[in-house]
Formats: sequence, structure tokens, C-alpha cells
Amino acid sequence: MKPDGTIGRSTRPRIRIARAAILVACALLLNACSGQPLSTREKGAAYGAVGGAATGAIIGAFTGNPGAGAAIGGGLGLLGGALVGNAMQNREHEQAQTQSQIQQQQREIQRQQYEIQALKNQQAGQ
Repeated sequence: MKPDGTIGRSTRPRIRIARAAILVACALLLNACSGQPLSTREKGAAYGAVGGAATGAIIGAFTGNPGAGAAIGGGLGLLGGALVGNAMQNREHEQAQTQSQIQQQQREIQRQQYEIQALKNQQAGQ
């Protein structure tokens, strides 16, 4: 702060960055209070948006417009994070299906082993 009570030019970008960071933190807090667990896609989008907004705000501060930088970076980060999160969620779904098939096959093997043992016991008793 200057002696006349005005804020110098060098502190304005820091204040803007702090405001952008507070807005992002508030948005995350509101999202966390939804009560439902976030899907992998939503987590990816949130991480991407936060990372993009932070990076955009920092780059924007150097060019004199951290708000626009945060908005652009947040949007791009949201898109990128959602794409990555979607791919991860699809992979999780595929793995869950594969695991289900494995368990079903293991149950069938156990059933057949039991049946074989019952036939062996039946033949031994004759």
C-alpha cells in the first residue's frame, strides 16, 4: 500500500489471484456438499478445472488479466479432466465386468468339481 492509501500495481495481480483461488475453493466446497460420491469422470473434471484455473490465473496475472486466464484455463482444464476421467471410468467399468465374469467362471468350475467328486463317490460305492 502506498502512503496515500492506494494499492500499488505490483499487488493487484496477487489480489486477483487470491480472489480467483477463493472462488475456486468455494466452488469445490459447494460441490463436495452434494451428498453423493463423485464419479471418476466428475473427479477428473474437478481436478482439471482447478488445475487449469490456477494455471490460467497465474499466467493471466503476468499478462494483466488473471480473471480471464482463470476462466479460460478452468474451462480447458474442465474439458481435459472430464475426458481423462471418462476414460478412467470406462476402464473401471470394463474391469468390473471382467471381474464379474471371472467370479462366474470360478463358481461354475467349483460346481463341476463337486459334480465330478459326486460321480467318483457314486462309482466307488457300486
